[in-house]
Amino acid sequence: MSHLDRITSDPEICHGKPVVRGLRYPIDMLLGLLASGMATEEILDDYPDLQFEDILGVLEYAARGDHAADDHDRRRNDARDTPGQADQGTE
Repeated sequence: MSHLDRITSDPEICHGKPVVRGLRYPIDMLLGLLASGMATEEILDDYPDLQFEDILGVLEYAARGDHAADDHDRRRNDARDTPGQADQGTE
């Protein structure tokens, strides 16, 4: 069962960074906590809005490995949507 549906991206939330269920918890922040050695239970205690399945979604998203392309596309779209900014490299 996939938990990727818990990961969302909205330009109005955290500048379009992938977050958990629109809750303003960026994936990179949660991955940083896990990488620093923080246990899942500690994260869930510190962030009561999160659920265990959210952490599974974060890990599944990270394991997918193609999120760097998502970030690149988002930055390119942001530049295109910003007045006065040219979308470089897409001719």
